[in-house]
Amino acid sequence: MKKFLFPLILLLALSCTDQSKEEVVVYTSVDQVFSEPVLRDFERETGIKVKAVYDTEETKSTGVLNRLIAEKSHPQADVFWSGDPVRTMVLKQKGVTAAYVSEVAKDISPVFKDVDGHWTGFSARARVLIYNKKLLAEADVPASILDLTKEKYKGQVAIANPLFGTTTFHIAALFSVLGDEQARAFLKDLKANQVVIATSNGDVKKRVVKGEVACGLTDTDDAHEAVKEGADVGIVFLDAGGMGSLIMPNTVNLIHQAPHPANGQKLIDYLLSRETEAKLAQSCAQMPLHKGVPTPAGVPSLDKIKPMKIDYAQTAQKLQSIQKYLKEWAEN
Repeated sequence: MKKFLFPLILLLALSCTDQSKEEVVVYTSVDQVFSEPVLRDFERETGIKVKAVYDTEETKSTGVLNRLIAEKSHPQADVFWSGDPVRTMVLKQKGVTAAYVSEVAKDISPVFKDVDGHWTGFSARARVLIYNKKLLAEADVPASILDLTKEKYKGQVAIANPLFGTTTFHIAALFSVLGDEQARAFLKDLKANQVVIATSNGDVKKRVVKGEVACGLTDTDDAHEAVKEGADVGIVFLDAGGMGSLIMPNTVNLIHQAPHPANGQKLIDYLLSRETEAKLAQSCAQMPLHKGVPTPAGVPSLDKIKPMKIDYAQTAQKLQSIQKYLKEWAEN
């Protein structure tokens, strides 16, 4: 019996090893309802098993970010798929990411790429104002984010918790563009104007649709979802005549000393493809960064939006430096 036992154990061990080679581990802050179908398509088309870790809606981007930092000395993930570039920059600055330049993305603008090859952007969203048409006439709709502090919008504006997700990115970008003094003054005035702090961008959308508030800051995918659901809402790209709207590409990067680097690179190539951008345009109204990708009606073109000019690396540093202040602002 013993002479058969060792070969059997060896065979099982080799089998497990072979299986582990045909897998890839991805952490993502992108909504599971949108990211999971893409990952399953990759799995089906390549035969590589995808193990995915998703963030929750309420702790968007923060949960997997902290996990990746904690795992730096013993990485478990191969790829990080982020809903914005700032968290990826934080990981780069902490030595968590590795350089990988994908040929698939060679025609994507350098504006949406890390100069050292640590991340590449694709499929962008933008920060917008969504408003309830029954509560706000078109003439009364804010044109600038700074208008939200006006008396006539008191108690009628919602934003997601600024400690998480794209709202953190948006506020960090405002600090970068406006400077600390003006950004703090804006947030102080916003709080004095009884801004409603929602749990998430999706919650902002729901409150506006239900008429609990007249308007709120959210992302284009959430705003587009409200329109698809038949809600009587309008969408505004704020500050078209001034600092512009914050454009937020998805980003993807390889983790330093990833357990399955070759498969990680294959997944990155897949996410950066024109086909993936077309899927995300269809499922959640994201704007392709490749030229000529077909999009459904209602998906805005980046060519028609004035972008906020920010330095992603500087904004990542600002995001970290204002965390204590944002926590105090949100809780007091």
